[in-house]
Amino acid sequence: MSDLIIFLLAYCLLLVFGIVILRVVVCREYLSKGRLSVPVSMLQAVLFFTYGGFPYLYLPRNWPAVHVPTIVHIFGITFIIIGLAGLFYGMIKLGIFRSMGHSETKLQRSGIYSKTRNPQALACGLYVIGFTILWPSWQALAWAILYPVLIHMMIITEEQYLLKIHGKEYLDYCQEVPRYLDIRSNSA
Repeated sequence: MSDLIIFLLAYCLLLVFGIVILRVVVCREYLSKGRLSVPVSMLQAVLFFTYGGFPYLYLPRNWPAVHVPTIVHIFGITFIIIGLAGLFYGMIKLGIFRSMGHSETKLQRSGIYSKTRNPQALACGLYVIGFTILWPSWQALAWAILYPVLIHMMIITEEQYLLKIHGKEYLDYCQEVPRYLDIRSNSA
């Protein structure tokens, strides 16, 4: 079987796995139990670890050798570092258990959560972009395109849950803070 067919098959399977986990299993559990059980949290983690390991299907044999100009290398590393730092900061700020869907006592609205409702998703996106910059290929681009699809499904599921738990407070928060980033000018 050719590398292209293997890649496309793995890509499609990962997408289907993501849809089933995020829009069926996680959504059902959030809406019926009001939180994620440990097995469902682990299943969601498996999805994202599988996604995270997906680049190993296309990395060159001499990985981690980087074959991009120095300035591009610097940009890629910078995106990865900022992405990882933002991801961990967001998890710490929100709390590890809340980040994994286990405990939702109060809506987090301060700090970075006053600028975007999904800082962890954006930070992880920077990591993905950095990785794609360092090891450019059409497969890396396909991997990078899959990230916003998967993360958006997860966010939509979480929004349904947060609306159920927090009601009007969450609706108000959605009116005040963008889902991702507000790139509109704030000048009057």
